[in-house]
Amino acid sequence: MTFNSQRRVLLAKPRGYCAGVDRAVQAVEIALEKYGAPIYVRKQIVHNVHVVKTLEERGAIFVEETEEVPEGAIVVFSAHGVAPVVHEEAKGLSLRTIDATCPLVTKVHKEAVRFAKDDYDILLIGHEGHEEVIGTTGEAPDHIHLVDGPDGVAGVKVRDPEKVAWLSQTTLSVDETIATVEKLRERFPKLMDPPSDDICYATQNRQVAVKEIAAEAQLVIVVGSTNSSNSVRLVEVAKEHGADNAYLVDYAEHIDENWLEGVTTVGVTSGASVPDELVQGVLAWLAERGFGEVEEVESVPESMRFALPHELRKDLRITPVG
Repeated sequence: MTFNSQRRVLLAKPRGYCAGVDRAVQAVEIALEKYGAPIYVRKQIVHNVHVVKTLEERGAIFVEETEEVPEGAIVVFSAHGVAPVVHEEAKGLSLRTIDATCPLVTKVHKEAVRFAKDDYDILLIGHEGHEEVIGTTGEAPDHIHLVDGPDGVAGVKVRDPEKVAWLSQTTLSVDETIATVEKLRERFPKLMDPPSDDICYATQNRQVAVKEIAAEAQLVIVVGSTNSSNSVRLVEVAKEHGADNAYLVDYAEHIDENWLEGVTTVGVTSGASVPDELVQGVLAWLAERGFGEVEEVESVPESMRFALPHELRKDLRITPVG
């Protein structure tokens, strides 16, 4: 196939690991180092094929349900959070738990508890079956109603239209969430907002960055896994904001060379659960095909850090950071 001249790559910044993912992955790594293998992890610690495979090779055992963990063993809860019943299950099995729930997800859980305590119907904007949605719903199952995007608004039923609040999954498209809230407010004018925006800073920042590069790129490659909600959203956002095509890949070898036909500018970014080594692999693959000029486009400065889970800090006597 033929390539055009003046080929370049626009590399989005920020991209890749967010503070919550970094914290969760470190939690498993440090637990393996301190306590030794095996360390059990309930669900995928983060939604990335490569990260899970790498941790498995080091001795992490990923399970779907708490009951699969041997009595008395160490289990890490994933960054997406768990319902209170999971903590009870772990207690019943005398498990030693390390809770790697992202602090921003924990914030949503606390908001759900507060609204439920005040007897609000809570409209949770999110995707059915997503682990974060399951965990948040578990905090107040009798009060929470799932709203899966703007099309789900019409079917919402509440006890009192005057006493309704909304929350959202942290990894959604910012634009879609705004559209959903606007539709909800048409139905429920007294709709109560959460104390602060639930869409996490990293999700917002990566969407802002991909919008900027998509405006100039014919093709956008998003590095990430198909079960990563925020990675899937980046593909959608790129298509909505100027890119002719956008694709999600786990590894460079998953790129189809035919995607480059007629392309002079390729945008590259990655989801919040993606280590940068995978992005570097994509850049090397592109460079071999004439896309050696890389311009990093920084849209939003990002410096957030989270302390390790308190269970590890206690054992390691680590002073919290950030």
